[in-house]
Amino acid sequence: MNRGRLAFRQMAMIAIGIAFAHASAANAAQTTGNPLRNAYFGDLHLHTGLSLDAYLGVGARVTPDEAYRFARGEPVAVMGQTLRRHWPLDFMAVTDHSEMMGVLNQLDDLNNPLSQSDLGRQLHGSDRQKLRAAVAAIKSGKVHIPGAEAAEQSAWQTEIDAANGNYRPGSFTTFIAYEWSSAPDNANLHRNVIFRGNSAPFPFTAMDSEKAEDLWTYLETNRARGVEALAIPHNANASNGLMFDWNDSRGRPIDQAYAQRRAMNEPLLEITQTKGQSDTHPTLSPNDEFSNFEILDFMAYQGRIPTDQRNIHGSYAREAYGRGLVLANRIGANPYKFGLEGGTDIHNGLSTSDENAFDGIIRGIDPDVNPPSADVLRANFNGEGISFGGLAGSGGLTGVWAEQNTRESIYDVLRRKETFATTGTRLHFRLFGGWTYARDTINRKDWLRDAYGLGVPMGGDLPAKPKGAKAPRFLVWAVKDPTSGNLDRAQIVKVWLNGDSYKEAVFDVAWTKGRKPDPKTGKIAPVGNTVDVNTAAYANTIGATELHAMWQDPQFDPKVPAVYYLRVLEIPTPRWSTLLAVRAGMPVPANLPATIQERGWSSPIWYTP
Repeated sequence: MNRGRLAFRQMAMIAIGIAFAHASAANAAQTTGNPLRNAYFGDLHLHTGLSLDAYLGVGARVTPDEAYRFARGEPVAVMGQTLRRHWPLDFMAVTDHSEMMGVLNQLDDLNNPLSQSDLGRQLHGSDRQKLRAAVAAIKSGKVHIPGAEAAEQSAWQTEIDAANGNYRPGSFTTFIAYEWSSAPDNANLHRNVIFRGNSAPFPFTAMDSEKAEDLWTYLETNRARGVEALAIPHNANASNGLMFDWNDSRGRPIDQAYAQRRAMNEPLLEITQTKGQSDTHPTLSPNDEFSNFEILDFMAYQGRIPTDQRNIHGSYAREAYGRGLVLANRIGANPYKFGLEGGTDIHNGLSTSDENAFDGIIRGIDPDVNPPSADVLRANFNGEGISFGGLAGSGGLTGVWAEQNTRESIYDVLRRKETFATTGTRLHFRLFGGWTYARDTINRKDWLRDAYGLGVPMGGDLPAKPKGAKAPRFLVWAVKDPTSGNLDRAQIVKVWLNGDSYKEAVFDVAWTKGRKPDPKTGKIAPVGNTVDVNTAAYANTIGATELHAMWQDPQFDPKVPAVYYLRVLEIPTPRWSTLLAVRAGMPVPANLPATIQERGWSSPIWYTP
């Protein structure tokens, strides 16, 4: 082996060892809070006016400090209006794009050298085509921008100060963070970088390198110096097959060192956000009747990639779990052993996820203050670019099961992957796996103590199969968001190794009373639909407020590696496009879904023989 490559691998393994030691020490130090853990909801993906595309494309002027205050539930003055979130988040990270962070904000000063330059005069114009050309030139690094370096340094300090200044241990947690925005050949390979502490070095950007391995080197180098951080990929659905490829960034087959580095540096995936979900696709999961959900397999800048050339293989989490099993069997390490979380990717600094707080242009709105006009909505429903023609969604949320609402506790949850994602509602759900759970465990008052004591929660690995055990048992529990629709069903998605490939199956494990599995197909009938499209109203007269079950895998083979994760579905409720159309007195768009079944996904539990 090449000495340089050997040294690099040794450095990577040392960094991994340091990180695991750090995580173990952090968990050992967790001596306060609820040992059975509380659910906290937050957003780890949000842009303010310091992001280049938010500043130009959405006209965002909200600062990181204002974004955090809005997320906490405080009123914020924006564009002459006082806006307030309907309910506060528990935690958040502002993740402005690191590339040219805060640089174009110099345009707010007409006397600034940038404003007076030829580029500045072009950017002050209103011609969108020229703006796009200018932004492309800026991102390429071929255009010199007066004062860029000083502006970036100032913007990064603003991000740090805002995160630290709004941290309220016990009630509202903030993280210093940013987005690394790699997009080779217009494929989305973006990652959000989340720091654990109250300080962070200057960001490593996609202008430094578009290769994820180089970002990991930045993380590993900082980790060795005592600065802990992780990266979270997002919008794999628009990666054109590159996010979960069989090869690394340089086109070489994934080897063990790559797999170990990726699993260490990227323990989570953002599975849902305003620009679509990355669970699965109908082509990949044709037997999953709920797979055709919020499909958005391109980015605004990917219009040049013809639809028939967009590669869905390698772009979705469920397939990645299967590929991870194949690679683990082949090379001895699994690069795709990630948990799940959700974000908004809202671009105006106002983190919202409710259906009534979105208008189609990846920005949050206060539904109580001046909704978009019918003309604006028509443009959003039918437009291109940043509006996505109404295909964008209202944004997701990250749920964590943490001992307390602090940076240390929540960050350690991200590391151990006891996380879940929702499409924006505050669904509460848990998944545990073990071998010796009693059949009535889930019905006991103290079931949580046995759940943790005798098994592992979402994000964990099943312990070795004890002698005499036939198949793993899973405890499933879900409770509805009090302000959203009732629950339809809870399902376990199983992915397992099948030779040099994988297979998948979806099992209904809990559902509302009165429905039974079809004797031929085994599927549960649809829950029904109470939505009145003409009024955008619905009734919680169907579904359940809580579901729970103990489920045992009927197809278990102790010799075969497998992955299990939970999916919980609500009853149909009005989609944001329906809510706004009715509110504006215009027809509900025929080209968009009128309703949505909000849902959530847990991090998986892995079984390895």
